[in-house]
Amino acid sequence: MNRIFSGVQPTGNLHLGNYLGAIRNWVALQKDYECIFCIVDLHALTLPQDPDALRRHTREVAAAYIASGIDEKRTIIFNQSMVGAHAELAWLLSCLTPIGWLNRMTQFKEKAGKERDMAGLGLYAYPVLMAADILLYKATHVPVGEDQKQHLELSRDIAGAFNRHYGRDTFPLPEPQIFAASARVMSLRDGRRKMSKSDASDYSRINLSDDPELIALKIRRAKTDPERLPESPEGLEGRPEAENLIGIYSALAGISPEEGLKRFAGENFSVLKEALSELAIAQVGRVGGQMRRLLAEPGHIDGVLKEGAQRAAAIAFPILEDVKEICGLLRL
Repeated sequence: MNRIFSGVQPTGNLHLGNYLGAIRNWVALQKDYECIFCIVDLHALTLPQDPDALRRHTREVAAAYIASGIDEKRTIIFNQSMVGAHAELAWLLSCLTPIGWLNRMTQFKEKAGKERDMAGLGLYAYPVLMAADILLYKATHVPVGEDQKQHLELSRDIAGAFNRHYGRDTFPLPEPQIFAASARVMSLRDGRRKMSKSDASDYSRINLSDDPELIALKIRRAKTDPERLPESPEGLEGRPEAENLIGIYSALAGISPEEGLKRFAGENFSVLKEALSELAIAQVGRVGGQMRRLLAEPGHIDGVLKEGAQRAAAIAFPILEDVKEICGLLRL
């Protein structure tokens, strides 16, 4: 069976964009793939983290996975740092990764900003660790969004470089898993910016942990424009907030944006917001309620992560040992 690997950083509240763009799609993948879904806490350390918050956020991401429908028995759920093979393989792969390849990575430039010379090595080498995450399990497919496509291409390049250098077919070249209709969820306060965990405005995003009342309030306060909703998709041009709300509604309803617009053509935004609130509360509110129940029993979450790490290690360490042997490291 083909194998999926993907992960989320535990760096704050997961939001509606994470759910629609990734986690909800992962639930469907369990039917056709062997799935490994990681909480990539080592990646989170590329930027400063409060240790207590990092531990709390790690449990929150695990709770979100389970609450969204990821089967903890069928699918491996674990936090990255519990399997030391990730860091070991990252070192071995970094020795074959040309600096020029890393210099092309746009995310480092964006996150490091003007203080690039003061950025940590981890932020620069982040894509090699991401490659190690994927290759350590010989994953055949990786669900990716727009911001991670470049890193997956690098993972494929690194796998190919290793195979060529040692004359082996050790690593498969992982294929991107692209979903036919993956929602691009924008800020509720500014339809030109993506919904973000780091957004300063709490009303800009719907968090998976929000209760139904707060979800409804955020949608009511979502920015709109004075005009009614248009009759055709062409009428959404230059109206990012309208396009965003129609897109979110359509994604939650499982229909195309064109079909979503047909349902509200010519209506006031209040009609769309009421319908959107009902859908968001039914789906995200349910996930949030289950998350709160799970987080009230952290022992259960910790047990899932511990068992998941053991299952992940059983796959990862034999592959790592094989790689060490291929590299010429003495095994006694």
